[in-house]
Amino acid sequence: MTETRKKAVVLLSGGLDSATVLAIARSQNYELYALSFSYGQRHIIELEAARRVAEATGVTAHRIAKIDLRIFGGSALTADIDVPKGRDAEAMSHGIPITYVPARNTIFLSFALAWAEVLGSSDIFIGVNALDYSGYPDCRPEFIAAYEKMADLATRAGVEGAQALRIHTPLMAMTKAQIVARGLELGVDYSLTSSCYDPSAQGAPCGQCDSCLLRQKGFSENGRSDPLAYPGNQAVR
Repeated sequence: MTETRKKAVVLLSGGLDSATVLAIARSQNYELYALSFSYGQRHIIELEAARRVAEATGVTAHRIAKIDLRIFGGSALTADIDVPKGRDAEAMSHGIPITYVPARNTIFLSFALAWAEVLGSSDIFIGVNALDYSGYPDCRPEFIAAYEKMADLATRAGVEGAQALRIHTPLMAMTKAQIVARGLELGVDYSLTSSCYDPSAQGAPCGQCDSCLLRQKGFSENGRSDPLAYPGNQAVR
């Protein structure tokens, strides 16, 4: 008899973290449903990476939801605001950066919750991280726990007892180096991914935004080179 696998909705941006989370969900034998967003982000090239990662991972379905958070702005990713460049670890560890998109994970998880209910799934995977990364408020464990409680009150499946939502956050307490190590262990092809907040029109990473610097640091601490081509091939130590 063929065992029926549990279904999971995996939020997939196309970046390093989400590609690793997708591989982790696959390693746990979930049937994968990848969900990406076209939300007016300046780094929309990440959606091409999401498509590549989804195809390489062998997901059952990949959906791209279209919303436009540019109507609100308030972030360097959705408004005409410069993306911070060249910040050191000390600067990154203080305050909430201008690359924070207001309520983004709340919105994304709501879409994931809707799809999970339709699929009859109680499992959502998201690549939030509370270490070695900018301090976004919607990446904290308190937020995830509160969202799980809310979700069980917000859907027919939750109210009727057919769904007890679990939001999986396997990267929550990992450093970027640990995330890279785990992904390499699972065979993630990081050359397919895109992490830059301010890439060129051709998709080349800037190499100096917070996301690029942290990504390169993660590879460097594993004694590996990031497979993406950065300007001047600079390395972060």
